[in-house]
Amino acid sequence: MKADIHPDYHMIKVVMTDGTEYETRSTWGNEGDVLTLDIDPTSHPAWTGGSQQLLDRGGRVSKFNKRFGGLGI
Repeated sequence: MKADIHPDYHMIKVVMTDGTEYETRSTWGNEGDVLTLDIDPTSHPAWTGGSQQLLDRGGRVSKFNKRFGGLGI
């Protein structure tokens, strides 16, 4: 194997949106850095089952609906 190609793993602290903290090994940042999450499994609708509104403003969803909206499936 080649030398010096593996990432440097070190300990960081992860802070969840509800304030809980845990330490883990990561390649992110430097030793002792704190990673504060904006979205985590306790707050994201994909895991919590909450409702989520889709904001499109003329993007992919609008193009799809314009193209295939009349199929009536």
